[in-house]
Amino acid sequence: MSDSLPKQKEFFGHPVGLLILFFTEMWERFSFYGMKALLIFYLTRYHLFSDSNGNLLIGSYAALVYAVPVIGGFLADKYLGFRKAIIFGAIMLVLGHLGMAYEGNAATQSVTGEISRDEVALQFFYFSLSLIIVGVGFLKANISSLVGELYEVGDKRRDSGFTLFYMGINLGSFLATIICVWLGETYGWSYGFGASGIGMTLGLITFILGKKYLQGKGESKVPAVLDNKYLGIKIEWIIYALSFLSALVFWQMVQRHEVVSYSLMVAGALSVVYIIYYSITQLDRKAREQLIALTILIVFTVIFWALFEQAYTSLNLFADRILDRTVFGHTFSAGQFLSFNALFIILLAPVFAWFWVKLGKYNPNAAVKFGIALLLVGLGFGSLVFGISISGMGKVAMIWLVLTYFLHTCGELCLSPVGLSAVTKLSPVKIVGFMMGVWFLATASSEFIASILANIASVDTSNGMAPDLNLAKQTYLVLFEYLFYTGLGVGFLLLLISPFIKKLMHGVDKELNN
Repeated sequence: MSDSLPKQKEFFGHPVGLLILFFTEMWERFSFYGMKALLIFYLTRYHLFSDSNGNLLIGSYAALVYAVPVIGGFLADKYLGFRKAIIFGAIMLVLGHLGMAYEGNAATQSVTGEISRDEVALQFFYFSLSLIIVGVGFLKANISSLVGELYEVGDKRRDSGFTLFYMGINLGSFLATIICVWLGETYGWSYGFGASGIGMTLGLITFILGKKYLQGKGESKVPAVLDNKYLGIKIEWIIYALSFLSALVFWQMVQRHEVVSYSLMVAGALSVVYIIYYSITQLDRKAREQLIALTILIVFTVIFWALFEQAYTSLNLFADRILDRTVFGHTFSAGQFLSFNALFIILLAPVFAWFWVKLGKYNPNAAVKFGIALLLVGLGFGSLVFGISISGMGKVAMIWLVLTYFLHTCGELCLSPVGLSAVTKLSPVKIVGFMMGVWFLATASSEFIASILANIASVDTSNGMAPDLNLAKQTYLVLFEYLFYTGLGVGFLLLLISPFIKKLMHGVDKELNN
């Protein structure tokens, strides 16, 4: 009887397993966003990377982080099950984040401009990034899938369960961008990165200790296959070993931006070709048009996220160099402004959910919401354009960056909640998994494009510092004006063609609004 007790326990009307997954994901996101918030400063200030090289490295890393979950999800579905995949991913993340705590020696710049770097420390850093890429690949998609498994088909608690789970994501992000950034910039990079590693360790411990509350969910569907041996070694351990060794590939890729770029272009081209082939040869008119509608929406999401993801590159450097970060005698760290995105999501998500329901039959379809999202992300950069233009010869007031994050978060809430639902409802049943992979591939591509866009505002630095405030301001103004007009232009274009996309959906847009 005692074994069944955990199954009977609930947490605010939800399975206790949700609480375990909530804290596991919270600590995983704490580690991920804490490290990412420090990354551009660590590269440009400590290792004296140029803005452009720092941006491209972050773009390559982020692109791989969003692409690899397709592989991790496949291995979990076919062999490992969600629970074992999550544990393996968490172990890789702990190793990667703790590895980041090793700084080595700071780079130095001679009077002639030559830079000397600790190449051993840099290779250790790149390999740590590759472990994190593998770890996220195994954990990120699978933990969300495990949340879904806690609820039976038709369970009305499922949507609210996911809402609570996503609050964990944003709580982790909020805490990370406050705590890890403060530790990293105040006491040293190893403290900030080390805090990320400690957070991930707590997440791993939480998940392992909470196994009994998962009600047996997330286990492998083919345990006998995992127990089979090849050359005397269990298949399960071979999967782990090969997955660990894949980090060696990512170790090299993250240092070679052109390889990541070509890989994304080839994968994108092949995906488009397959979508066209499948829609022509396998689908009737209705299903074909729904797939076309989904593909159009995915293309527009690439543009949205390419603008939105300036947060960790150009906006972070802008906050560091151009923003007046002092209020009432206290100076905030530049990276701490990233916390506003998570804070606004926590505050506004319930408001948006209520607002869409309140609109009733006037609730806009997915294409219109995506268009509004693009307008808002563009207006966010418009806030910075205005702030720079009225700043005179001094620094820019922080209110304009806060307003940027407010508008960007509103845009995210118009687009993100609808996106994954659109994939599942507009995709033909037989290729839902493939289209989910295309969605992640699009997100990966947007991360890489974001780094290329950020290079428009690449500033010449000396020992990691921008020497001329007003010259730097004008450089960022060029980028933000470009992103402002891009967001508005593409947003209005999507609104213009939204009736056509709505027609292609054949009524699915009503389901997406429910």
